[in-house]
Amino acid sequence: MTKPAPKPVVEKIEDVATEIYQTILKKQQPQLKMPLRALTNVKYDPKEGYFELIDKTKTRTLTASSVKTFAQTLRMMALSKQLVATDDIATKREAYYVSKNWDDARFMSQPESDAVMDDVESMMLVNREQIGFIPEEKGGEIAGQLIVIDKDTDTGKELRIDCTKFGSGSYSIPSSVESLKFETKAKFILAIETAGMFQRLVKHNYWKKANCILISLGGVPTRACRRFIRRLSDEIKLPVYVFTDGDPYGYANIYRTLKVGSGNAAHINQYFCVPNAQFIGVTPQDIIDYKLPTHPLKDVDVKRIKDAIKNDPFIQHFKPWQKAMNQMVAMKVRAEQQALAKWGLNFVIDKYLPDKMANPKTWLP
Repeated sequence: MTKPAPKPVVEKIEDVATEIYQTILKKQQPQLKMPLRALTNVKYDPKEGYFELIDKTKTRTLTASSVKTFAQTLRMMALSKQLVATDDIATKREAYYVSKNWDDARFMSQPESDAVMDDVESMMLVNREQIGFIPEEKGGEIAGQLIVIDKDTDTGKELRIDCTKFGSGSYSIPSSVESLKFETKAKFILAIETAGMFQRLVKHNYWKKANCILISLGGVPTRACRRFIRRLSDEIKLPVYVFTDGDPYGYANIYRTLKVGSGNAAHINQYFCVPNAQFIGVTPQDIIDYKLPTHPLKDVDVKRIKDAIKNDPFIQHFKPWQKAMNQMVAMKVRAEQQALAKWGLNFVIDKYLPDKMANPKTWLP
């Protein structure tokens, strides 16, 4: 996906505003229509590789009870138009505080502001960064065989950032990654759930031993992190392997979101998911094969598994995932990445990851 010119986004906003204005002139109630952002409104087609919207929508009609939310939506659209037209940005938090100048249309809390921003994004059918809003969180951490080509913001000159030259540290993915370019001779990308495991692999130069790029997800990966991995995967043609804890959250939240996206962001999943990702993390069978220390499954874990099997189109499509999740319920336990340390602090480097990489039959789709 190349970064679109500002004009189309501005035009989309103006089209919506014009339609509302014309409806008011006709003395009719204006409406705002947007896709319903939920798992109930997505489908999974393996040929496409990500959650796609179906056709359910929600409509916001201007009434006495909805006048504030309607006004807030229009003001958020106006702020977006201003940001795009002036090539500026605002964080979600900044947008919330800007609203304090909107008199009766101001937001009382940031969750209110975030929800309206998501509505505007879905109406425009673009990603939030294209309408001027950027996330607060960092994108993720990178170490290994990769050169990131960025630009000096003052001079416009090319900056070559070598991710092998950060010592015991790492390169932080910026909030917007569209202008970045890449050079690498790595064989694959290894995306890792926990910062602790990422630091262990960096400390012992696993990236050099395996000739790979290490990426710390830090839980459910941010949009910038997912987009970064997707661009690397597409442009450099690198396979992506994902290493998470052996628990429902690692499976149905972290991995699933990275691979196919989410229901809440179905309108932009095609840009922020990594369809060729494969799971090499801790499976229920690994818990048995490696005799790993475990924690008991909590009620919330069992509920998450059952909900995924029943309602998640991705899990429903892949029988190996259903089998793994049912096996976990039957075993009544879960295991962390760090449980591998039972066999030695570097067992994960010397034995577990080499075993996994050599045996695709142990992976999950």
